[in-house]
Amino acid sequence: MSSHHIVRDDQEPALIIANGAACSEELLGQLLEWSPLVVVLDSAIERVLELGIKVDVLLGDFDRGFDVNYYKDSQYPIEIVYTPNQDKTDLEKAFDYLIQRNIPAVNVIWATGKRADHTITNITNIVRFRNQLKIVVLDDHSKIYLLPNKFEKWYPKNSILSLIPIGEVSNIYSKNLVYPLENDTLTIGYRTGSSNHVAEDGIVTIEHQKGDLLLMECWD
Repeated sequence: MSSHHIVRDDQEPALIIANGAACSEELLGQLLEWSPLVVVLDSAIERVLELGIKVDVLLGDFDRGFDVNYYKDSQYPIEIVYTPNQDKTDLEKAFDYLIQRNIPAVNVIWATGKRADHTITNITNIVRFRNQLKIVVLDDHSKIYLLPNKFEKWYPKNSILSLIPIGEVSNIYSKNLVYPLENDTLTIGYRTGSSNHVAEDGIVTIEHQKGDLLLMECWD
């Protein structure tokens, strides 16, 4: 795996590599190609270095007993960010770091697929940081992000789109979905919009008035 390329000053999303299930080399390579900044959580650093990835920032509480100075030498110039706060996950601290640097958007990989509690927390944190950072979580099967109140995007027919509410989301309308929504309400744990499909090639429109609604673009 080659190192990432530096692109126009923070105009492309940063990349955070967490410590969940690994994604394909193809997806990882695509994201590295356009990421101006690669942040790795300390729990994943050895896995990342095994792939030959150049790391810009190593962040965490460093409670695993490794020598931080080793990474200063092997990954020079690398920024080491010590974040001992135990009230936040390392991924949350990485989001805080990007916000402090005024970086507006980030892609996150290796954030799903291992422990269920970590996966759920990582996905729902998209909502927590909604007003400060545009977060997209990706793996080999899905792309997950928060929808604005009105969303429009072109998709090919039969693309799988899942609408997942965080809490309750009301007054939802859709166009060009196989299972249309017409002033509907979705509530996590009771009714979600999982595994909907695009009806025809073209623009899909999804609108909602109240609540936090995640879109998962899914593929098998």
